Amino acid sequence: MNIYEKITQDHETHSELLNKLQETSGDSKERELLWNSFYYDVKAHSAAEEETFYSKLIETKDGQPDARHSIHEHQKLEKVMEELHEMDFSSPAWLKKFKQLKHDYLHHMEEEENQVFDKAKEQIGGDTEHKIGDKFESRKEDEFELVDKKVANSLHH
Repeated sequence: MNIYEKITQDHETHSELLNKLQETSGDSKERELLWNSFYYDVKAHSAAEEETFYSKLIETKDGQPDARHSIHEHQKLEKVMEELHEMDFSSPAWLKKFKQLKHDYLHHMEEEENQVFDKAKEQIGGDTEHKIGDKFESRKEDEFELVDKKVANSLHH
């Protein structure tokens, strides 16, 4: 699979988790399990995406603005995810913030798939799409291991 297929596949998983999460209520085991699946997968996905896909796109003159914009969106989404991760699942504020995250994340995924991918296909070229896809996959696996360490480090700085 190429990088676009891999990112889209992750997006489908993330959308499904967002929809399931919205159906949960309170401090339930189900909400906790779904949230943790979403949280870890998105954090690993974002880091791997930035290190493999966006690092490549940012090197191109025409791709740079899109890459910077998407990375900026990642940072905003990460901030909200951290806030949600620390909040009480049973708080009404949790669901309100979650719905905002869902709205923003769906917008981000749609923008990536409908605008950024087209730009990247022009800039990056077909021969490297599979290589980047493979790199993305292995980076994502590595990032999974690092999520907790990165969160712990960012809380101490």
